[in-house]
Amino acid sequence: MTLQLPKGTRDFKPEEAIARNKIISTLKDVFELYGYSPLETPAFERYDVLASKYAGGEEILKETFKFKDQGKRELGLRYDLTVPLARYIGMNPNIKMPFKIYQIGDVFRDGPVERARYRQFSQCDADVVGIKSMTADAEIIALTQRAFKKLGLEATIKVNNRKLLNELLLYAGVKKDKLETVLLTIDKLEKFGLDTVKKELKQKIGNKAINNIIKIIDIKGNNSEKIMEIKKLIASEGLNEIEELLSLLKILNVNAEFDVSLARGLSYYTGTVFEVFLKNSKVKSAVCAGGRYDKMIGSFLSKGDYPAVGISFGLDRIYDAYAEKAEKTKKSVAQVYIIPINTFKESLRIAEELRSENVKVDIDITGKGPSKNLQYADSLGVPYVLFIGEEELKQGKVKLKDMNSGKEQLMSADELVLFLQKI
Repeated sequence: MTLQLPKGTRDFKPEEAIARNKIISTLKDVFELYGYSPLETPAFERYDVLASKYAGGEEILKETFKFKDQGKRELGLRYDLTVPLARYIGMNPNIKMPFKIYQIGDVFRDGPVERARYRQFSQCDADVVGIKSMTADAEIIALTQRAFKKLGLEATIKVNNRKLLNELLLYAGVKKDKLETVLLTIDKLEKFGLDTVKKELKQKIGNKAINNIIKIIDIKGNNSEKIMEIKKLIASEGLNEIEELLSLLKILNVNAEFDVSLARGLSYYTGTVFEVFLKNSKVKSAVCAGGRYDKMIGSFLSKGDYPAVGISFGLDRIYDAYAEKAEKTKKSVAQVYIIPINTFKESLRIAEELRSENVKVDIDITGKGPSKNLQYADSLGVPYVLFIGEEELKQGKVKLKDMNSGKEQLMSADELVLFLQKI
């Protein structure tokens, strides 16, 4: 037997998992700042749910892990968190609206493996269901900007509207039955470039339509200038929504770039779409994306449109970018490491008292000497070491060492607790 990982997966060492958990914790804090509550759904669904008309579409089904259970029922690993959300609301139609939730979990896609693309990866989603106006779209984008600022990552947020893009493609000469396949090709523009997109479009539509599309997606200028150029071509409901969205984002002090070529490949998007890219990072793919999907949930309820908008943070890609900036890697969650010096029983008692005060404590239980213990704590990146010796205990004190500065100070129990709780 050869011990190796399945292709497109990876293990996370403790120091990597600590950093990932910090990202997740930051995202949870931001989601909850905006009033979003957690939701959890299964890692696999009935295949007919994943393959339904308003789910991910033909392209994503090619990458879906499909299997049967012992009852011969067709199942599939979820490829995103949006379809399970739609299924959940379809099964619980009496939920109070608006329904603001976040989900964090693994998703699976049997696609090509490359840098920052995996077959098992984690998504952190925030969704608003039950609001048709652009206020929900603006809130999701504001939340996104705040999250990346808290993570210390400089981000560019790009926005577009699928209604607008469909209307522009029809204006360019694309037939209605070709819209979805053309959109899938345009979605490859950022990744593969214009030449590849033109070559693929030639297999689907005529040269005149292609030339018109290129002129449209090549519209230059700031947001206002792009809107003015499009108004010369068509009157559009999608363009009106973009104008309203950008106006709301200005009030929220959010910077977003209107990108006419932004398509998002999944077929369920019906209005606003957005993607987030990082500046000054080796991660070039979108680290975060989403949009409005007003028809998907209604398809599960058989009640027509059911307004919803959401964003998905790609945890794995964000982690790769976050790791680039990390100054020092922590291999332990401990805030303090206790080194007993002939005071093991007393040190155990103190460790438990600190834990009762919500301080994360590790302690030497092997009987190593102070020198080896200091090396061990330093190798794990524990910020503070606590020496507990007989002399200190007689004084009612303990000695705390800052592992970064090397500074040591004697503290009482109360002083120690207050200090460590602030870390």
